[in-house]
Amino acid sequence: MEALETAARRCALQVAALAVQDRLNADGSDWQGPRLPCTCGQPARYAGRRAKTFLTALGPVELHRAYYHCGACQAGFFPRDRSLGLEGTSLSPATTRMAGTAAACASFAEASELLDDLAGLRVSPKHVERVAEALGREIDAAERSGTVFASVPPSAPTMYLGIDGTGVPVRKSETAGRPGKQPDGSAKTREAKLITAWTAEARHPQTGRPMRDPGSVSYCAAIESAASRDTDRHPSAFAQRVRREAERRGFPQAGRRVVLGDGALWIWSLCQEQFPGAVQIVDLFHAKEHLWTVSRQLHAGHDALIKAWADERCDELEGGRFEALLAALRSASACEEASKCVEYMQRNRDRMRYAEFRAAGLCVGSGVVESGCKSIVGSRLKQSGMKWTVNGANAILSLRCCIKSRRYEDFWESRSAAN
Repeated sequence: MEALETAARRCALQVAALAVQDRLNADGSDWQGPRLPCTCGQPARYAGRRAKTFLTALGPVELHRAYYHCGACQAGFFPRDRSLGLEGTSLSPATTRMAGTAAACASFAEASELLDDLAGLRVSPKHVERVAEALGREIDAAERSGTVFASVPPSAPTMYLGIDGTGVPVRKSETAGRPGKQPDGSAKTREAKLITAWTAEARHPQTGRPMRDPGSVSYCAAIESAASRDTDRHPSAFAQRVRREAERRGFPQAGRRVVLGDGALWIWSLCQEQFPGAVQIVDLFHAKEHLWTVSRQLHAGHDALIKAWADERCDELEGGRFEALLAALRSASACEEASKCVEYMQRNRDRMRYAEFRAAGLCVGSGVVESGCKSIVGSRLKQSGMKWTVNGANAILSLRCCIKSRRYEDFWESRSAAN
């Protein structure tokens, strides 16, 4: 049965490809006179029809197209290639789209195999890489322009933004001169920063706590700087990215605006700069993690004491008994981690009012952005043996975020309309 299905499908696609080929080659309307204006401004003359084989979703198709050559700049062009979205490529738009989708989900080698196995299309891994990165750059340009992905009103009374970063393995040339966590002080990764936006109007049936609304999460990510100085005329590159994503989701207009992060200073500086007045919350899991780190150092080798001390401190944190928590940490001042934790807790005290936040029906965990770091960045860019250039990683991040944010269709509609 499988052999019959495969053979029938192959034959059907071949027939369809020939029909498309004959239909396009029978149309000579791409001849638009003996001369056409070139992009350089000079006239280009008609120089006959030339053939090229394109890989379409149906298989290879050979097209004969009118060719115009400009004597002034020595460039040539094919009007039909421009109108069909085939200029500068050997893949049709449908094949390009499939290659981009596959490459956003799997390595370039695996994407090449998927295209062959599922669509019967032979596209080499290197070709998949070039196509996917080119698409990613197009998407990034569209994201920056603000003309393709339209802004929408807030989808709920309360809107959340989550901000975080995770390391991406890069080539040695991309970390030259950068300090890192290796024993010799060098770096092996660059930080990809991720912004997520979502709503959480749903409630857990048992606890009544807010739950992420299905389909409400969007992503935008890049390896770029979040650093800025008071004298800078413009916000940092990542701050601008955060602002664009927030505006696309209607975050500035929401009745309640909440930013969740892991306590990193750059996150709160960015938040205060871009969204003054927004509620700032340190992810509860990260806050608890600091307390467990203290307990492990304080009671090293005594598992029962580690758990008992950490559980009590976590209860104090969640219950709003902050003074008792700080007193317990200060009493362990001989522990280096405890001193660090006191500073961390005091610095973020207003962002750790978990009892108040929960009473107000707010999320106190950044699981959405944490899972985004793994599902958007990690699962694609941190596979075994991968070493990225910053440009290549950013292109794939743009492509992947676009697809996972359900904006791929908008991008392709805009791309098709432009041809």
